[in-house]
Amino acid sequence: MSSPMVRRAIVLSLLFAGLGFLPYCRGAAEAPAYVTVSAASFTPGSTCNAPDDRVGPQRNGTSAVLRLTHRHGPCAPSRTSSLATPSVADTLRADQRRAEYILRRVSGAGGQQLWGSKAAATVPANWGYNIGSLNYVVTVSLGTPGVTQTLEVDTGSDLSWVQCKPCAASSCYSQKDPLFDPTQTSSYAAVPCGGSACAGLGIYADGCSGAQCGYVISYGDGSNTTGVYSSDTLTLTAKDAVEGFFFGCGHAQNGLFSGIDGLLGLGRQELSLVEQTAGTYGGVFSYCLPTTPTSTGYLTLGRPSGAPGFSTTQLLSSPSAPTYYIVMLTGISVGGQQLSVPASVFAGGTVVDSGTVITRLPPTAYAALRSAFSSGMASYGYPAAPPNGILDTCYNFTGYGSATLPTVALAFSGGATVTLGADGILSFGCLAFAASSGGDGGMAILGNVQQRSFEVRIDGVSVGFKPSSC
Repeated sequence: MSSPMVRRAIVLSLLFAGLGFLPYCRGAAEAPAYVTVSAASFTPGSTCNAPDDRVGPQRNGTSAVLRLTHRHGPCAPSRTSSLATPSVADTLRADQRRAEYILRRVSGAGGQQLWGSKAAATVPANWGYNIGSLNYVVTVSLGTPGVTQTLEVDTGSDLSWVQCKPCAASSCYSQKDPLFDPTQTSSYAAVPCGGSACAGLGIYADGCSGAQCGYVISYGDGSNTTGVYSSDTLTLTAKDAVEGFFFGCGHAQNGLFSGIDGLLGLGRQELSLVEQTAGTYGGVFSYCLPTTPTSTGYLTLGRPSGAPGFSTTQLLSSPSAPTYYIVMLTGISVGGQQLSVPASVFAGGTVVDSGTVITRLPPTAYAALRSAFSSGMASYGYPAAPPNGILDTCYNFTGYGSATLPTVALAFSGGATVTLGADGILSFGCLAFAASSGGDGGMAILGNVQQRSFEVRIDGVSVGFKPSSC
């Protein structure tokens, strides 16, 4: 995409639980075949090292910064950090449901593969009818005067929504902040039926009631939200406000929502925050998921195209799910050795998704990766650990001061090669990859474990990876 001149940029500082090791991209120094790390690093910290008054670094003239944190991390807002952290088993089960839904959605009812490569003019992916193990929260304000709202954000979402009054206890889940009250803001407006905004809801439309446009979102696990499609002022920082921001004012919600006030969609379609603010921020989007729960990363809206230091690959599209970010994975190396996997195995493309935790690979590719990684680990004699849900190649590092792992590198079309740090190889003590539910030649998913510490940048034409960025 040849993006318009960006008048301003916004960086949202974020936190993601992980480990801190240096990754590589092609063009950096030659990556080693093995990486040795402290075994203590596999245990995440419990203390936030980022003061409340420091939300993240000011980067390249960025004019606005918001604090975006892991929902269950030590830097999360007190109203969300007090929530019980889900178990590894629960996390992996939710992750599997999300991955299976994405794979079904992208493949289409007829199992069609990727067609063409024309990309939309802006960034991320569509939440619609999706399900997530969402991890990131940002605190914004909505309305005039502004009311604090803690929202989960996701690159697989389009339509934003918050829980609104009136909402009976049986219709709304428990949240820490008061429900948003549209009668207490002077800038609120319900979207009328018959207008272009209501017509633009597409699959989210839910008819009309009292001349007000209704919306509904049904997620892959049966969760749902329904209410009035609305507009109001969304304030990101004291200097950055989005007037007339369209969102769903939810009066009935069911499912896997708890503690947070709603969702902030950063998807690729017109309903998303990125698209609604494209005139201001140029439709350019990037994020960096930090490698520890005690450090911060960032989410950026803005910056011109052509920023240096990125290893880029072409952004593709799917006719059955045009809102997802899709790239073409072409090969995998372990310990510096290319795996013998036919190119046809990767032909379905790969969805880049910040909400999926564990990367899913076509079965033949995963089997080759698991075999090569296990062989590389064998010489060190680390005891095997039992499988953990979908993760079947696990190790017990108890008693070890350090651990040596064979490196894993992912190659994409156009020559982009991303060599993972240890944080992108292991998760929960296991190889952080799994076989996809589809066959060879079907869609893969690049999960957020493999994206940690890279700045992942999408400009409508390409997806770029810049190492060691947070």
